[in-house]
Amino acid sequence: MRKILPGSAFPLGVTVDGQGTNFALFSDNATGVTLCLFDRFGETEQERIDLHECTNGVWHCYLPGVGRGQVYGWRVHGPWAPEAGHRFNPNKLLLDPYARMLVGGIKWDDALYGYTIGAGDDADLIMDARDSAAFMPKARVVAGTPLAATQHPRISWAKTVIYEGHVRGLTMRHPLVPEAIRGTFTALGQPEFIDHLVKLGVTALELLPVHAFAQDRHLVDRNLSNYWGYNTLAFFAPEPRYLGEDGLDAIGEAVDHLHQAGIEIILDVVYNHTCEGNHLGPTLSFKGIDNASYYRLLPGNPRYYDDMTGCGNAVNTDHPRVLQMVLDSLRMWASVYGMDGFRFDLATTLGRRPTGFDPGHAFFHAILQDPTLGGLKLIAEPWDIGPGGYQLGAFPPGFSEWNGDYRDKVREFWCGSEGLLPSFATRFAASQDIFSEGRRRPWSSVNFLTAHDGFTLHDLVTYNDKHNEANGEDNRDGHDDNKSWNCGAEGETEDEGINALRRRQKRNLIATLFLSQGVPMLLAGDERSNSQAGNNNAYCQDNEIGWVDWSDEDAELPEFVARLAELRKRHSSLSRPEFLTGARNEMGQPDVAWFNTSGERMSEENWADPNSKCLTVRLAPALPDEASLLIMLNASHVDVEVVAPQVASGSWEAILATGDDLEGAKVGGGASFALPARTLVVWEWRA
Repeated sequence: MRKILPGSAFPLGVTVDGQGTNFALFSDNATGVTLCLFDRFGETEQERIDLHECTNGVWHCYLPGVGRGQVYGWRVHGPWAPEAGHRFNPNKLLLDPYARMLVGGIKWDDALYGYTIGAGDDADLIMDARDSAAFMPKARVVAGTPLAATQHPRISWAKTVIYEGHVRGLTMRHPLVPEAIRGTFTALGQPEFIDHLVKLGVTALELLPVHAFAQDRHLVDRNLSNYWGYNTLAFFAPEPRYLGEDGLDAIGEAVDHLHQAGIEIILDVVYNHTCEGNHLGPTLSFKGIDNASYYRLLPGNPRYYDDMTGCGNAVNTDHPRVLQMVLDSLRMWASVYGMDGFRFDLATTLGRRPTGFDPGHAFFHAILQDPTLGGLKLIAEPWDIGPGGYQLGAFPPGFSEWNGDYRDKVREFWCGSEGLLPSFATRFAASQDIFSEGRRRPWSSVNFLTAHDGFTLHDLVTYNDKHNEANGEDNRDGHDDNKSWNCGAEGETEDEGINALRRRQKRNLIATLFLSQGVPMLLAGDERSNSQAGNNNAYCQDNEIGWVDWSDEDAELPEFVARLAELRKRHSSLSRPEFLTGARNEMGQPDVAWFNTSGERMSEENWADPNSKCLTVRLAPALPDEASLLIMLNASHVDVEVVAPQVASGSWEAILATGDDLEGAKVGGGASFALPARTLVVWEWRA
């Protein structure tokens, strides 16, 4: 007869102490909870233990003699009342929300659904009696000792350069990474990969979701897969495919190696929804544990979900226990695995109340005051699809934000769109109009041109239209408005004139990104002209379409990016801690000055000229031992005669250019010369 002790309601999940294991599960609306123990492979259910202790909505017990390696799941009893928001069904095995390691994966079967599939329009009201255990992943008991040992690099926001990539996609095609470990955390710790980041000047690796996620049934049925991972199943467990033979230790080891190289790790985290979908989705965890607590239900009709994510459901961060779960998950990834920051997917949903988005939501306050989390890099994706979903600039101080308007304006500028000078200049200068409230800093704006969602940089200058046929949705998915320009031919071409223009445009875009105030984020592979063949929604392409191509299509481009990163590092005027205002420094120079093609200060008439596509900006040195910089940008399709702004003495030397035969040139103040079409030049003042 197994001995069962009351145990403790805190902490949630499982806690191993060497003598046994404490189990604790929150379910405020359950009438009973059963703990199910399985063999080490998760195939045979060996024992069911009914819990009799419930404290403050937490069901708990302590099992002496049960330790690391034990495989388990939950069954939760309660009302089957979908119209009241309750979907309890003890026939369904449920994954612990606090599971730290998974055993097995989802095997799609109708038994995974809490209702009876195929029973008509009201099918979700009819409870299904089939047992789902054979088709469910289970949790394995693991210890919670820290794995990452090295010190955090603690890179200041002002010096941060982010590189966004996918654990699997980064190394699956890397020729110098051993094939056996490609696509895993272990591969990210290899010197061949890390050296590339260091040479580029990257200071932070931002990883697409690494939480365990579900492979959508509709994708599996089409022989595709959820590649990106924005479909969370377990917030505390890593995706098993990314672990390799080293298991959980692989994460800490990779983090250690990256930290030793001075590179921070930021995780893209998806707490806004889960993989259980809408009222017709499967019952895998939260839905069966306490549907009315974990999810936002439709006001007045709790049978349905208040879906603000477009994924079928939205996690209810208004509930204190759900908020606790999210905070516990974040702390675990920060303290156990040594992560340096988080990027919150669809962060607007996380700050919603019944009345709409609230920048004073407890979610934000809880993170910012937390001694573990408050000092980390926190980045919000400032939108969702709900009412008032676009909240760029509305997040509280302490959070930086993906600046989608920066992406759009810079793309349009280099496409040659008219009337963009004022908005382009504002975005170039860190979007003070958006981020100045609450004494926020320029690094509140995370600037990017490309990200996992959308065209790669190469495709941005190669395609006017999306080409997503491989996704199996007749090219209906993905954005239609890409703000791209193919430079004269749709797709790849052998026309050297077009290819030369594309090479220049890529450099124009990347240079603009690194020369802008704010934090630059580079999409992995853009420095190597990586292409997805025009696919702007490669979420289901776990193959050569989605993986980074490490071939040298443009062998000089990585060096160009590295030069930009070094220039940014050497000139603090490119990453000022305060917004540019035109205020004069100790030497009497304004921190920023804008000039027209005549070398004169921009007038209101100049700014309002819709046909002007050429701009010069002068940045005063932020430190006494630095030199002034002059940045000239010509997005026009023709050469433009420009005049260099006057200087009291000395001259301007071109230290970086995207056009031909300009680097090393020197001009004096007031000198006139032709600035080539679609060209960016950086000049440095010489005494």
